[in-house]
Amino acid sequence: ARRSPRSSPMSAQEPPRPPPAAAEPPEPEPGGRYEAVVPHWFWCKVTDTRERWVPFSAQDSERLEEAHGAGKEQGDVVVPTSGGRYDVHLRARQRVAVYWEEEVSEVRRCTWFYKGDKDNKFIPYSESFSEELEEAYMIAVTLGEWKKKLESPNREVIILHNPKLMVHYHPIASSDDWVSTPTEQGRPRTVKRGVENIAVEIPNGEPLQIDHLVFVVHGIGPACDIRFRSIVQCVNDFRNVSLSMLQAHFKKAQEQQQVGRVEFLPVNWHSSLHSTGVDVDLERITLPSINRLRHFINDTILDVFFYNSSTYCQTIVDTVASEMNRLHQLFLQRNPQFRGGVSIAGHSLGSLILFDLLTNQKADPEEDEHCAQGSRTTSSMEGTEDVKEILKKLELSEYCDVFEKEKMDRQALFLCTEKNLKEMGIPLGPRMKILHYISSKTEMKHGAEPGSLSQHGDSSEGVRNCQHRDIGLGQVSANYPQLNYKPSIFFAFGSPIGMFLTVRGVKRIDPNYSLPTCKGFFNIFHPFDPVAYRIEPMIVPDLEFEPMLLPHHKGRKRMHLELKEGLTRMSVDLKNNLLGSLRVAWQSFTRAPVPALEAASTEAEAEAEAGTEKQPDTKPEEPPAAVKEETPLINVGRLNGGNRIDYVLQEKPIESFNEYLFALQGHLCYWESEDTVLLVLKEIYQTQGITLDQPLPGSQ
Repeated sequence: ARRSPRSSPMSAQEPPRPPPAAAEPPEPEPGGRYEAVVPHWFWCKVTDTRERWVPFSAQDSERLEEAHGAGKEQGDVVVPTSGGRYDVHLRARQRVAVYWEEEVSEVRRCTWFYKGDKDNKFIPYSESFSEELEEAYMIAVTLGEWKKKLESPNREVIILHNPKLMVHYHPIASSDDWVSTPTEQGRPRTVKRGVENIAVEIPNGEPLQIDHLVFVVHGIGPACDIRFRSIVQCVNDFRNVSLSMLQAHFKKAQEQQQVGRVEFLPVNWHSSLHSTGVDVDLERITLPSINRLRHFINDTILDVFFYNSSTYCQTIVDTVASEMNRLHQLFLQRNPQFRGGVSIAGHSLGSLILFDLLTNQKADPEEDEHCAQGSRTTSSMEGTEDVKEILKKLELSEYCDVFEKEKMDRQALFLCTEKNLKEMGIPLGPRMKILHYISSKTEMKHGAEPGSLSQHGDSSEGVRNCQHRDIGLGQVSANYPQLNYKPSIFFAFGSPIGMFLTVRGVKRIDPNYSLPTCKGFFNIFHPFDPVAYRIEPMIVPDLEFEPMLLPHHKGRKRMHLELKEGLTRMSVDLKNNLLGSLRVAWQSFTRAPVPALEAASTEAEAEAEAGTEKQPDTKPEEPPAAVKEETPLINVGRLNGGNRIDYVLQEKPIESFNEYLFALQGHLCYWESEDTVLLVLKEIYQTQGITLDQPLPGSQ
């Protein structure tokens, strides 16, 4: 029998397989033109009581056919499919989710199809009736006898006119229930033999090699995007986008078999929280009016308040941590050859849950010892420097020598009384300033929770050792569980972490602070996302700078942004040139001395003067800060290993027309955002020394 194009291997990661076994009918007589049909396996997707038959990938279908052809159906043979996320129980013809709860789907070995009424999609016949059709087709082809009539299990008529024309007659509903004779009258429906003859897209399948594992935690409510889809469906989209980005941007590494794929697994905590019985309690006290809105608030918005309740916060963090540990263990059991790293990602409130979990992880004892040694070697120097900084801030720098002579470090300063300062020879005025500073900082410390360990220093200045816990100031009192692994990178999408830290009383994050077990942290947001907040200004509060602009996945800025920046740059150039010309004219008329004029001129005029004196015939090379593509090197601390933390997406042209109209979409756009996925892949593979085929402009 000839091999159908659909049965050829479609993945470079898998060796070619032998042709699938022939269908059930017996061999035709010698000299006949009959060729056995090549089956393809499908599964039934049920949405809102509507059924849709979805084909397995070519490689999955071949595996299923191989197991079927080997006659293993006598026992309960299980074949992993869809990248190992679903198991097919061959004997029961069922597709079962491995990592999450989902309705079991029916699986079918398909050879014959008919066109449905509603959406014109082809629907496979049952396996037993397909065998009957195939046998009738074989006889018709072999003997040349067409116009064959068959009766379907629903007592409908199928007529095989010729190999190109086969029709299924759907009977017209009759008021006479006693008339049950099959009839050719009714709407004819097309019948097709073999998957290659129907309009269906066979998925390419996924590389077998898994390089990295990412757990994805959702935000408030059961729905994760504007189409009200679950976290499982949204993560499926994210995974599919990642596969296309790998093919587009890591082609060289794929050809050299350095890159397989990244597996993304969803973590669901909402159902566990709302199965505690709290929904019943809320229902009792909910007013009957505007029922749908109140139900939406109870099911979605209240998740934020639940997380700020010590009772339900404990439920949430326990669920997230235990679920990630369970998934990790199950994944390793099913993929014993896996040697890659693990990262975590959170959307909206999910990112805050992960951040609180990560800040409460315990580093290895040897890491703690290493940190402690590092802090001991620098403590005396830093302590003295801290005192110098405090005195400088209070305009008392002339007393630095006195404090150095007495070997006063920061901790000793905060233990000083007025008597001590008087004995050191500090006059009354400076004594009052120092004591006021100490008392104000002590009050700020007393506002912290006992478990925040803020006794090492005030929350605004941060502490200087590895046991920094001021980041946990104001956290809900809960017993935060430990993860069984150390995440490589933490990705936050549309995250309110910065806002929650500020509301909790954390004014500044110590530049030396890093998450105990996770060295990477990326805060990714859409410019119109109403829930997202920045992190970097909390580390570098005295410097204003823009977040890193995420490069477009096609390698350039969006056209409307380039146009906008070009116009802004042009207007600034015109303004600078005009101001420079006016200033030169003013100088020639008044002959005023340059220092006097500079004192009276604005900052913009001074910049224009410098530009016209140094480069009179050229435009300023650097655009203003608002339109810079690359910001200067800024030290944003150790939270992301010294690298930038805040990354902003480029809005689409239609979104720039009205920020408010697309605010909600901005918060829910990350699941299908190629730019977001590409940054995630880029950073994950950089930990393995693998880079993009072509570096994107503006990327770090």
